[in-house]
Amino acid sequence: MSSFDQLITHVHELDDLGKASAVLYWDREVNMPHAGMAERIAQMTTLSSLIHRMSTSDEMGEMIERAAAELDGTDYDSREAALIRVLRRHYADARKLPADYVTRSSQVSGRAHEAWVKARAENDFTHFQPWLEQVVALCQELAGYYGYEDEAYDPLLDKYETDMKTAEVRAIFDALKADLVPLREAIDRSPVQIDDSILHQPYDVAKQKEYARYAATALGYDFNRGHLGTVVHPFATSFSRNDARITTRWYPDFINPSLFGTLHECGHAMYEQGTGAELARTPLARGTSSGIHESQSRMMENLVGRSRGFWQAHFPALQALFPEALGDSTADDFYRAINKTQPSFIRVEADELTYNFHIILRFELEQAMLNGDLAVADLPAAWNDKMQAMLGVTPPNDSQGCLQDVHWTRPGFGYFPTYALGNLYAAQFMETAVAQNPAIADELAQGQTTALLAWLRQNIHRHGRKFTPGELVQRVTGQPLSHAAFMRYATAKFGELYDL
Repeated sequence: MSSFDQLITHVHELDDLGKASAVLYWDREVNMPHAGMAERIAQMTTLSSLIHRMSTSDEMGEMIERAAAELDGTDYDSREAALIRVLRRHYADARKLPADYVTRSSQVSGRAHEAWVKARAENDFTHFQPWLEQVVALCQELAGYYGYEDEAYDPLLDKYETDMKTAEVRAIFDALKADLVPLREAIDRSPVQIDDSILHQPYDVAKQKEYARYAATALGYDFNRGHLGTVVHPFATSFSRNDARITTRWYPDFINPSLFGTLHECGHAMYEQGTGAELARTPLARGTSSGIHESQSRMMENLVGRSRGFWQAHFPALQALFPEALGDSTADDFYRAINKTQPSFIRVEADELTYNFHIILRFELEQAMLNGDLAVADLPAAWNDKMQAMLGVTPPNDSQGCLQDVHWTRPGFGYFPTYALGNLYAAQFMETAVAQNPAIADELAQGQTTALLAWLRQNIHRHGRKFTPGELVQRVTGQPLSHAAFMRYATAKFGELYDL
């Protein structure tokens, strides 16, 4: 066997173990009885420790370097060269983490998740507080292991958005806020009042499930290679390009969570379904970064799923399922209702404009907790203060405030900013796609996504993780990431909705 073949064999083993761990996570969220939690934490911890040992062994490092020497001069865009780049980065990062840290992190995350579910259900922040304190300590420890030159948040952010610095995100968000605030103020002054009461009616859950499958299929999600499950907090996961699963949640009196949760997770899963077959069972067979991944979910949820064309085509099927709720409404009524912009408490149910403020809030709070400027015990008050300052509302309780997201059950600081970055990437990609192939806009106006999905497959999906997010956005759009395309899109859309 060549040195590269030997490396690939080892990489496949590691990837299989990682996917096995992901199956355990998916099952915990979707199917597992609560009584199995302790054993499941132990099982996931065992796998995490085993993967870490195999990933950081001297043998692994030697295999990477032997293969790199053998492939010296290989084209930068090739699978082989990209894999060596990614493996070198992962190996260097993993070697910085003591085995004890990996074990503790997995154990704390499992217990913190259990505590969060109970705290959220019972609106009891004090039950989750000691676990969040441990998560923050783990994040601080992690930043120290990775090391940094400028800000402690930098190495954590880098794990989700490769090569991006906190200062860059802060500058982008500041520019976004500077343009979003005047648009929001103009909407507030508009005499146009959009009625969204049709969204808050009895919606039979069984029929919601039927329509969720219909809508997902309309986007291009392949159920022959997918599955729709029910969870407390929606997510998508893939075990291969042929097994990319989505989840959502159901409210019997509000259609938005299940509908747009499904469309959002479809975007994630369709990305994974579109990765090149030659990348299978390697770290390349996934999205480039969390931000690029979010660009696909936010594109399908919002730029497609909240478009007028989509609902002109697909509202009749929804209306047929819910004649009592929607029998007297039109596709345009529904389109306007789902695009009403107003402050809200829950991030995943926020409209396209206010959503970004939810992310900026979390971005700022994470830095404050990481730097020791905000004690975890003071998080509920700090959260409410920022909600009032940014959105003009104060959550009535912590379940609708600082307990609403699952993300802080694990040492994953640095992930939240990628949600808003995803909005910006999505708009920039869509603008480029339509410029390169005007048929995409024509199809979207008819509720069809064939041309758009083909463009995404060719320009983004098939590459998997071969390129960094900065490299990919430059290659695809010819420009670095900017908020400008998002503002052009938002100004045009909401300007029409609110007669600005």
